[in-house]
Amino acid sequence: MATKPVTLDHLRRHAVARTLFTPTTLPAAIRQLGFVQADPIRAPARAQDLTLRHRVRDYRAGDLERRYPRLPIEEDALVNYGFLPREHLALMHPRTARRVWDGTQQRRAASVLAFIREHGPSHPREVQAAFEHGRTTNAWGGQSNEITHLLDGMHYRGLLRVARRDAGVRVYAVAAHADDGRSPAERAAALLALVLDKYAPLPARTLGQLVSHLGYGAPQLGAELRAALAHARASLPSATVDGVKWLWPDGERPQSARHEPADEVRLLAPFDPIVWDRLRFELLWGWAYRFEAYTPAPRRQWGYYALPLLWRDRVIGWANMSVRQGVLVPAFGYVGSAPKDSGFIAALDEELQRMHHFLAREAQT
Repeated sequence: MATKPVTLDHLRRHAVARTLFTPTTLPAAIRQLGFVQADPIRAPARAQDLTLRHRVRDYRAGDLERRYPRLPIEEDALVNYGFLPREHLALMHPRTARRVWDGTQQRRAASVLAFIREHGPSHPREVQAAFEHGRTTNAWGGQSNEITHLLDGMHYRGLLRVARRDAGVRVYAVAAHADDGRSPAERAAALLALVLDKYAPLPARTLGQLVSHLGYGAPQLGAELRAALAHARASLPSATVDGVKWLWPDGERPQSARHEPADEVRLLAPFDPIVWDRLRFELLWGWAYRFEAYTPAPRRQWGYYALPLLWRDRVIGWANMSVRQGVLVPAFGYVGSAPKDSGFIAALDEELQRMHHFLAREAQT
């Protein structure tokens, strides 16, 4: 029997079905996702919580932060900052930062490392009390304690790990990264497979973008990542649809009937795997979504923290959510008009009930 050619409908259904898997445990969901992007804005909850609520049974806002100290996961950098299974750290560490510390900064880091090794997990204010290093300009152009900047650099370089958070502030412990014996080329290939599995099916251009972003998590593997990308583009399953080359992992079939969409509504985080790549988003759903939290209010089209609204296998609009006196208040926008059939209305009501349940514990803290 001849294989059906891959169409945009196939890719759309494949993209939704492969990441909206049956809800499981928190560590299993993070392992299946490979990486969960973090963001500090809470509107109505942090992005990592909004991503996990679709994939973890009975997940509540804040569960990741509450349970983090007991789970085999880490806060670290990959294509951006977030949470990933601990075993993935061996693909990136020892990490060689592009910015080389001078002798003074190295001595400061050694002193702070000795302090944390002696005292155990330490809050930045405890380290600040022991080492007064002044203030520095942070990445956003503002002023922050030099010790905060140093701790962040030590974490990035693999000297420290995040042991837990206290009221959202990172508490640091000494890190230990074992070498798993893989060559740089093998690590680069594994990292590429990790991001491919998270964001597939994807345009070939997006895979190149992801490999570029992996320079944040593994800057020392630049040459190996470029070689892995060239091999992947030549060897992965692919199809060209409307002039765009799409790629996905070996063994998957976008045309499979198993990808039939469920009659469900999902309100997605701005960094959800379904949403993250804006090029793929526009190709699959025919409109351009933008994250506007940092856009001046008069120029916003979708809203401060618009959550894309998925109905079956189509992103048909967005919602801005707020909680007022314990009541969830949604404001919807649609590309075109809202579906009028009773199935959509019932599914939207169920999603709002799930959102209320998800936010309930957060509202009490």
